Amino acid sequence: MPSGVNGVPTILAVDDSTVMQEMVKRALGSEYRVLVADNAVDALALIYHEQIAVLLLDVSMPGVDGLELCRTVRSLPQFHALPIIMLTARDGVFDKVQGRLAGATEYLTKPFDSEQLRQVVRNFFSPNPSAAEV
Repeated sequence: MPSGVNGVPTILAVDDSTVMQEMVKRALGSEYRVLVADNAVDALALIYHEQIAVLLLDVSMPGVDGLELCRTVRSLPQFHALPIIMLTARDGVFDKVQGRLAGATEYLTKPFDSEQLRQVVRNFFSPNPSAAEV
């Protein structure tokens, strides 16, 4: 798992809503370095230039939506194991299936509880000696 700057993992939140970006920053900013992007192009640039530990994606965005961005990231071999959490208002069973098929690791619905988001993100950092980086 990439450790980011000064050993602090970097989370990238991709959402076209500045309100949601701020909510994610508030929920995770005390434990992680949180970067935000409001579109797929900026998000891909950040993924390539930063050591992203977890990617949070909104499904509904103008242009390239979160599902398409998720599929794009999953198609790149170096990001195959990157944890991707869909963070969206779409809460139907079909939406969740679409998220999983696109390659999402987790699926959270908005409005989200800050503690719930922290717990889901923490799950990707739990110490596991058998999962040492290769």
